[in-house]
Amino acid sequence: MTVFADHMISWLIALPFIGMGLLAFFRDEEMIRRAALVITMIEFGLGVVLCLRFDYQDSGMQFLERMAWMPTFNIHYAVGVDGISILLVFLTTLLCPLCILCSWNSITTRVRAFMMLILLVEGAMIVVFTALDLFLFFMLWELTMIPMYFLIILWGGPNRIAAGIKFVLYSLTGSLMLLLGILGLFLEGGHTFDILALGQHTYSSKVQFWIFLALFLGFAIKMPMVPFHTWLPDAHSEAPTAGSVILAGVLLKMGGYGFLRFCLPIFPEASALFAPYILWLSVLAIVYGGYMALAQTDLKKLVAYSSVSHMGFVTLGIFVFNSQGIQGAILQMFNHGITTGALFLSVGQLYDRTHSRAIGDYGGLHKPMPKFVAFFFLFSVASFGLPGTCNFIGEFLVLVGTSYTSFAMVLLSMGGIVLAAAYMLWMLQRVTLGEPNTKAAGLLPDLNRRELVTVTPLAILVLVIGLYPGPLMEMMDASVTQLVNQVGGVQLALHSQDFQP
Repeated sequence: MTVFADHMISWLIALPFIGMGLLAFFRDEEMIRRAALVITMIEFGLGVVLCLRFDYQDSGMQFLERMAWMPTFNIHYAVGVDGISILLVFLTTLLCPLCILCSWNSITTRVRAFMMLILLVEGAMIVVFTALDLFLFFMLWELTMIPMYFLIILWGGPNRIAAGIKFVLYSLTGSLMLLLGILGLFLEGGHTFDILALGQHTYSSKVQFWIFLALFLGFAIKMPMVPFHTWLPDAHSEAPTAGSVILAGVLLKMGGYGFLRFCLPIFPEASALFAPYILWLSVLAIVYGGYMALAQTDLKKLVAYSSVSHMGFVTLGIFVFNSQGIQGAILQMFNHGITTGALFLSVGQLYDRTHSRAIGDYGGLHKPMPKFVAFFFLFSVASFGLPGTCNFIGEFLVLVGTSYTSFAMVLLSMGGIVLAAAYMLWMLQRVTLGEPNTKAAGLLPDLNRRELVTVTPLAILVLVIGLYPGPLMEMMDASVTQLVNQVGGVQLALHSQDFQP
């Protein structure tokens, strides 16, 4: 028990990689699926234990582990979690078993490879969210790209090759920018990759400007921020359901996490300098993403463009430099993973039945599929922030934080929420109400037991977090307060630039 308690994060990291090795010994495809599900469920259990053992009052890193890895280059295996990263670790462990379940019958070729890739990306994402060494962070940041690429090109749609290549090209460009920033940090920060030590170092304004710019571009492409978003709709529309859930639910959050872990605490002056432009780009993303989603006739592309809009709230909350905005941004990342992941699961359930994502091929589903419609309705209204659902509290806090900086931004962002309500409700009307547009749509079977098990946990979280977000707020409060105190002078610098519209 002592070995387990002292190395909880290492167990979380190691289990998916150990699971990959175990899957190599199974030959029966059904046993491979069951083994992968058991491994991801154990991983989820470890994530729950980590949250239960987490000290909400401690603002520093917890469950710290540090060991010399390459001492010649001052590189360490160093991991830990705080109130910002623990929610993203939990979200990762939650979504991966659901990805296994949703792929149970839809993935029939190369089953072993598919399950191993899911485990690989899970382990890599957990390292990204817990790494306290820049070299370790970057190495696993790069590793997440490989399984996603193969998930798209091997099990994706008809245009999967083009979408996969586009995803890799954008990801590599962002990674090159990130590598430049990391090398700059290493050279200017005392020749160390220790993230905590780098945060204590003082950097000149010129150094902050250039390193911040490199890191910002790397994280902005991953999120993706407008105008670096064009790879996202193609990747989502061609990826299998599990790939879309992982991509939207967790991988996009790596960019927002990078802003919170690196840009704000290490480069406060550069953050203040770039904040006005980032805030207006965030507002543009909120409105543009909603406008583009309104024009879509493909269910997956509609949800993909909605992600562009929702992630705009994340960057908006981060760069207003106050507790309300940053807490709202972290909640929005967590809640977006739940609601958008659930929407992709629902779209995948329809696709498994009809092999069509076109909105016009459905209609009238409330008659043959009442259970599906109930869940689909809940996830759709949660997506545009209906009060009582999880997205509402995150967006509300972001808007409250933004109101201290610019009321015009609040009004424009609320326009994005109106657009979200419009495209989600219009989509619901065309898919679930009226009469079926095709004969096949009127004969579709309702959700089976496995599909109900897949979406029910997310539905519960949508309502529980929407009605009682207190525990999540308490979990992140101390770490967010410390971060705001670290960049306290940034807010004054921001206001000194006459940025008030």
